[in-house]
Amino acid sequence: MPTVPHHIAIVMDGNGRWAEQRKRPRNMGHKAGVKALKSTVEHSAKAGVKILTVFAFSSENWQRPRQEVTRLMDLFLRALEKEVKALHENGFRICFIGDQTAFAEELQNRMQEAADMTADNKRVTLNVAVNYGGRWDIVQAARRLAVAAQAGQFDPTELSDEVFAAHLATAGQPDPDLLIRTGGEMRISNFLLWQSAYTEFYFTPVLWPDFDAAELDRAIAAYQVRERRFGRTGRQLRAPNVA
Repeated sequence: MPTVPHHIAIVMDGNGRWAEQRKRPRNMGHKAGVKALKSTVEHSAKAGVKILTVFAFSSENWQRPRQEVTRLMDLFLRALEKEVKALHENGFRICFIGDQTAFAEELQNRMQEAADMTADNKRVTLNVAVNYGGRWDIVQAARRLAVAAQAGQFDPTELSDEVFAAHLATAGQPDPDLLIRTGGEMRISNFLLWQSAYTEFYFTPVLWPDFDAAELDRAIAAYQVRERRFGRTGRQLRAPNVA
């Protein structure tokens, strides 16, 4: 039976272009993107995905026009107010990864309330990356380890991949099996840089608001025919006892 990715990460790209193609304000694209996210979250759970990580707002997105950023923050707040209860009732655990200190206090409080409310849920973990960047993640992990070493709480000679990963924003979670990017761009835009070392990538020209259950199924199907070798040969995978 084909393996369903345990952890899927998504760069949700194309909201603005979707709106522009329809001669509508970019904010309409972001609203449509929220609907696509809701559908994707629901279908991921039905498909058997256990962790879904979505790139909602990058640390570089602050460079966008101020009005667009303000509307994005308002939309994010309203989505939290509207959707968290339903996600909680359906067994979703919500985690926010990224530097949340840049957000307004009200938004920070709502994110914390959502995380606390859903903390014990087991069905699916939904990681929402907000004010997140892969380089920021690596730097903040290195900084925390350096501070611990300076305080005599950590021996730098004991540093390993596992120790470093335990200080990333996704600590305690497995790396993504599949990373999907919508919108036609073929880059990961500073998303989960450390965690994606052996992730399978799937790029689609479909703009995020048009991404639906069928598109997710196509991405999963493409993943299922990949041969994940992790440095080994295909022969080793097919015959584990062959050196």
